[in-house]
Amino acid sequence: MALISRLCIFVLVAHFATPIVCIRSPINQTPALFVFGDSIFDPGNNNYINTIASFQANYLPYGESFFKDPTGRTSNGRLIPDFIAENANLPLIPPYFEIGKKQFTHGVNFASAGSGCLAETARGFVIDLQTQLINFQNVTQLLKNKVGETESKQILSNAVYIFSTGTNDFTPLLTNSTFQNPDREYLQMIMGNLTAVLKGVYEEGGRKFAMLNLGPFGCLPSIRNLNLQKGVTNGSCMEDATNLAKMFNSALPEMLKQLEKQLPGFKYTIFNFFKVLVDSIDNPTNYGFKISETACCGTGPFRGIFSCGGKRQVKEYELCQNVKDYLFFDSSHPSEQAYQKYTELLWNGTPDIVAPYSLKSFFKLST
Repeated sequence: MALISRLCIFVLVAHFATPIVCIRSPINQTPALFVFGDSIFDPGNNNYINTIASFQANYLPYGESFFKDPTGRTSNGRLIPDFIAENANLPLIPPYFEIGKKQFTHGVNFASAGSGCLAETARGFVIDLQTQLINFQNVTQLLKNKVGETESKQILSNAVYIFSTGTNDFTPLLTNSTFQNPDREYLQMIMGNLTAVLKGVYEEGGRKFAMLNLGPFGCLPSIRNLNLQKGVTNGSCMEDATNLAKMFNSALPEMLKQLEKQLPGFKYTIFNFFKVLVDSIDNPTNYGFKISETACCGTGPFRGIFSCGGKRQVKEYELCQNVKDYLFFDSSHPSEQAYQKYTELLWNGTPDIVAPYSLKSFFKLST
């Protein structure tokens, strides 16, 4: 339950102190939202680190559809955490590096484009998941200093913690000339690091964890383009890549069930990002799109070369006329319209899409 402050006003009537009104003022009534992960969720944290343009989106046309200026989000507008905040009646959740000038009792976003569960993934250019945990631990201390031990504990235990991570740990395997399936040990390292971070959040008071599984990244415009370069003439999805996502996705619920057994009060829900993205690609009109294989912004086949904005290695890029027709904004990331549709499904979808809780019921779940 939200903490309640009570303000009772007394007036003297005929020399008797009579209570006439009692105002109940909720403090942080809506659970806070803490966000971890990669470019699917990064609201601009990579603007503040020493990195390169390949891991940034702080230039036009990124952000153009909603913010009018680039924010660092790898989309034409808002991302899933932005739409969740809107649904939950929260303000936009600030990037970690902006909490000095913004309210952070409603939550903080720690995500970093290009990051993964492994510290080795894009090391030196991104904020890996373990470092995101350290940043979260810094915030929990700031929270205690700001609102006190009791209320900070209440905020942290009632909050929702959402994660999108893992894809970038596998992408280096795809660019090797000889593709090799990773051994079981590699997957165990990824899952082990993710487990350690979830436990770290739990130790700080977190109890409600929402996880996105991995999308079919073999079907991204960038990977279709890569497949074409490898001689697959029809530019179809790269099956080996999608199988990596399936491998991670089968391990994820098992790991979460183990944590549920080990950690008292640990609750989780999984959003089947894989299923909804496959369905969007196969049946774009069901989601309001006309084009699902080619990106709005980029160059080359499928606009699959990651050149949107002209600041990365390849400078040439094309921009579509109507972004609302496109499932993908750039070669690797969905459009704002897609994120909005996916958030609707995450917020209040059926159990084949989000289970065991919809995010709406997860926010209402008491801890």
